[in-house]
Amino acid sequence: MNRSTVTPVDILHRWQAGVSEARPYGGYANEEDRPLAKALRSEGKPAKRIARDFEILVSWELADDVRSRAFGITPDNAADVVRCKTDLFFSLLDELHTLPLKSTVFLETLWNLWLPLAMQLSTDKQSLNRPLIQGILGGQGTGKTTLCQVLKLILGKLGYSTVSLSLDDLYKTYADRQKLQKADPRLIWRGPPGTHDIDLGIAVLDKLRRSQTRELAAVDSPKSYALKPDIIKNIEIPRFDKSACGGAGDRSQPEIISGADIVLFEGWFVGINPVVDAKLNEFLASAPFPISTEGDCQFARDMNAKLHDYLPLWNRLDRLMVLYPQDYRISQVWRNQAEQEMMAAGKSGMSEAEIHRFVEYFWKALHPELFIKSMVEEGDRVDLVIEVLSDRTVGKISRAIDLKVSD
Repeated sequence: MNRSTVTPVDILHRWQAGVSEARPYGGYANEEDRPLAKALRSEGKPAKRIARDFEILVSWELADDVRSRAFGITPDNAADVVRCKTDLFFSLLDELHTLPLKSTVFLETLWNLWLPLAMQLSTDKQSLNRPLIQGILGGQGTGKTTLCQVLKLILGKLGYSTVSLSLDDLYKTYADRQKLQKADPRLIWRGPPGTHDIDLGIAVLDKLRRSQTRELAAVDSPKSYALKPDIIKNIEIPRFDKSACGGAGDRSQPEIISGADIVLFEGWFVGINPVVDAKLNEFLASAPFPISTEGDCQFARDMNAKLHDYLPLWNRLDRLMVLYPQDYRISQVWRNQAEQEMMAAGKSGMSEAEIHRFVEYFWKALHPELFIKSMVEEGDRVDLVIEVLSDRTVGKISRAIDLKVSD
């Protein structure tokens, strides 16, 4: 293979094939124990090949200026970044099969997004004296769940405990939503602004922000615990069962944890701000599909107003990333695929017509072309924008500020 045409994925595939007997590395006593250091200390062709691979990987890190800036990669630290990513890659080899991954470009996504993102979260966590709250904004099918699962695994290799919290976990109880629907019959499905217990979300995030996992592990007696009044022993993470109450969904037993270093808080409108009335009315005047009636317009205005209630919850976020579809309309296709897979597995699912009504209902509430696009274009609260292509693979990775400058 010509060296000039070798890509990081080529190298990772070769490493993966050549280290099939690898075992996960839980940690390293010193620098010399790391896989890359061991390889470079070996003699003959393997060491020379690893050294060439390392040079290629460093050059690739700097080849994409936009992605490099997104992850803070510079000529001065590129070699260190590659060393860390390489060691993490080797440490993960035995556990990659545990992830529900379908993409044929998994290794490319691992190298270009998941590994550097986990490293960035690690760096940001180190600058805090409390847990880090990472917000993840993305519509249906954009890969929020997979991202959280992969990050949890990688961050574990870096020594951090991680907990995932979905906006869905904060839904009001079935009984409360029944009352809500009687008061406002337009709330035919759970999900839009107003159907969540915001106070519960704030309380959970505040408890997590005050938790100190490592200090808790060192507490052995009530007496020692009394010396740390700010430490919370047990935190209830709310969970929601979408199959309960005939599919209407209801709260399930909470997950009990002692704390977490990093919290991944994801949802279809996590972090979204209300837009000013003038901008909303201008958008609605163009009758964007599926908003077509005055009733639709009023629903959009009311949902925008409800977003103000969520601002105290969003203020708990330390970072916010957006999983940004190349075309928001593809979410209908993705949802249809998911329903077909469920029905093929013997589970109940919606028809294509029902899926269209379901997805379009959420577009009427908070239209992606206005709300998510505004978040990305303004860039004030968004740290990272990850473009999601129609085949669910990752496209451009950038800071929101870079997208703003390029426009």
